[in-house]
Amino acid sequence: MIELEEAVMEIIMNAGQSRSLCFEALHSARQGNIEEAKLLLVEADGYAREAHKMQTKLIEQDAGEAKQPMTLIMVHAQDHLMTSMLARELSNEIIHLYQR
Repeated sequence: MIELEEAVMEIIMNAGQSRSLCFEALHSARQGNIEEAKLLLVEADGYAREAHKMQTKLIEQDAGEAKQPMTLIMVHAQDHLMTSMLARELSNEIIHLYQR
């Protein structure tokens, strides 16, 4: 059984790193470094995958039976993951615009 606090911190850290890399990618693209920006997005994807894997483990552990308590920190972790996913999608689109 996965410890909730450990899982939540892993989601927050990985999602946060993914989001930070997305913004670094945007900065690189704005400076005309499109290839560097794309590499940063690939790196961001790796962190996002790790956060999503942990989220999936928690969902599987819960099995839809409310075995996992819904805490404020868990909601916070989910917010981090969702905003990092949105940052990734928007960064990709903006980098395409810079590339033009």
